[in-house]
Amino acid sequence: MGPLITRRIQVAFVGCPNVGKSTLFNALTGMRQHTGNWPGKTVGMAQGSHRRGNTELVITDLPGTYSLQGTSQDEQVAARYIAREDWDCVVVVCDASCLERSLILALQVLEKAKRAVVCLNLMDEAKRRGIWVNQRSLSQQLGTPVVCTAGDNRQGLEELTQAICTVVSQPEREPLPQWENPVFAAEEMAKDCVKKDGKDHDFWRRKIDQLLVSRRFGGGLLCLTLFIIVWLTVWGANYPSELLQRGFDSLYGVLHGWLAPAPAWLSGLLLDGVYATCTRVAAVMLPPMAIFFPLFTLLEDVGYLPRMAFLLDPAMARCGGCGKQALTLCMGLGCNAVGVMGCRIIESPRERTAAMLTNAFVPCNGRFPTLIVLGSLFFSQAGAALAVAACVALGVVGAMAVSGVLNRTVLRAQPSSFLMEMPPFRRPRLGKILVRSLADRTIFITGRAMKVAAPAGALLWLLSYTGLLTTIAGWLNPLGLILGMNGIILLGFILALPANELTIPVILMGLSGSTLQAAGEVSPGLLLSAGLTWQMALCTMVFTLYHWPCATTLMTIYRESGSIKKTAAAGILPTAVGVTLCFLLNLLL
Repeated sequence: MGPLITRRIQVAFVGCPNVGKSTLFNALTGMRQHTGNWPGKTVGMAQGSHRRGNTELVITDLPGTYSLQGTSQDEQVAARYIAREDWDCVVVVCDASCLERSLILALQVLEKAKRAVVCLNLMDEAKRRGIWVNQRSLSQQLGTPVVCTAGDNRQGLEELTQAICTVVSQPEREPLPQWENPVFAAEEMAKDCVKKDGKDHDFWRRKIDQLLVSRRFGGGLLCLTLFIIVWLTVWGANYPSELLQRGFDSLYGVLHGWLAPAPAWLSGLLLDGVYATCTRVAAVMLPPMAIFFPLFTLLEDVGYLPRMAFLLDPAMARCGGCGKQALTLCMGLGCNAVGVMGCRIIESPRERTAAMLTNAFVPCNGRFPTLIVLGSLFFSQAGAALAVAACVALGVVGAMAVSGVLNRTVLRAQPSSFLMEMPPFRRPRLGKILVRSLADRTIFITGRAMKVAAPAGALLWLLSYTGLLTTIAGWLNPLGLILGMNGIILLGFILALPANELTIPVILMGLSGSTLQAAGEVSPGLLLSAGLTWQMALCTMVFTLYHWPCATTLMTIYRESGSIKKTAAAGILPTAVGVTLCFLLNLLL
């Protein structure tokens, strides 16, 4: 055991985006942090601890912000936290390779904070680019300690913690006077303290950047990148999903033997209801997310996502949105709940609402199994792949079209400006990519889905056990026929509200009259023998694209917006579009 903690220091980390603030935070806390929410807000903040002898530093990692006077949620959260003074010391993390931009925020913080440390991070990158910072001169001009670090290499961490403890032990300093023009002051300080060797160290990076964001090649490279990610996600997850389901089926046999003495209704409820539903959702959700999220996080880590937003901004602007909404649509390909959470990066409340309401128009990985099964019944493997890709494109077009309607009617307002920093390309950190994508996203979303799937599985078994499944399907048959489907298919969509992965298993379950566990062994060819035509398959694929989001996404929308009306609108909008399109297709075909 270490020494007894006799002193606890509250430390706030603040800094611009892309300065390595969270990397520095994780290096100090050893990934020992939890995520909280600002009261009344939905912007997450991470908190962790670092021990130094008998002193514990409790560190709060504030959202990245360019200014304490901004209007976005991130900027407001950081500004209010600094203003509350619930901390003992503020650490302003700056980018040593681009100091003048970070100093603008530093000057604003030092106008309010009486105990602060300025941390010049990314010193390794600055050195690579031939940049040298006069640490002593900068400290004298700012009137506070300045420490140089490189979070990726864990350099300077001891000096940083020592500076924090020293500042807290000393009397409070006088805050800096308010600058009439902090931008000019930051530029003058940077000119005085920063020296460069005069060489062009970023020639090739700049050439690559120009290629990726060019009008001629940028769009094509973007489409190719997204196609590769979708292809790897959809087809790469098939075999792992099959293996995972086989494992769950083997475990089902073991559990069935253990529950043999129990009443038949109890074992049926637990195994054929709760267990079968949860394992089927996990088998279908986990592999695609385990592929998609690391790939998407890789693009985020190397700095390609801001360039994607830049390329997509003109198209989204025509719909009254912004490039950041395009990023949330890309996140929705993995999971619509994650896409909705990603809407936090959109500053404008109007645009953020439109993005949340339309994110479910993009097919998530839970809908891909339905699209793949239906496409495979009537097309070759290549044709099925093209059909799924067309569905993804149709979903994006639908999201953009509905966003345009919303932004010109009920959400009409002055379009906001789009300002996003283009961070330099950086070497991906594979270990942190895996931790962030698998632990923070994949497992988190799967756990949330299980909370909904378990009670839904019990209800599904009860409907099947009592014979109400076929009865309700008969009631829905007239409406299903009007929409170009039938009652069983429509009931499959309704009962798959907890998780879209259940749609095909529930349909097969209704057609075969078996349990959900047994339906997993029924061939999708049963759909053809039950009278499924290509017209019905087409309407089903369209309705798969455009119908209510899963319960997990609806719960996320409510948590993010705090509004029942917006949550209801997020379910009604895609359903209205799907019903209209299916009705028209049924008339035409």
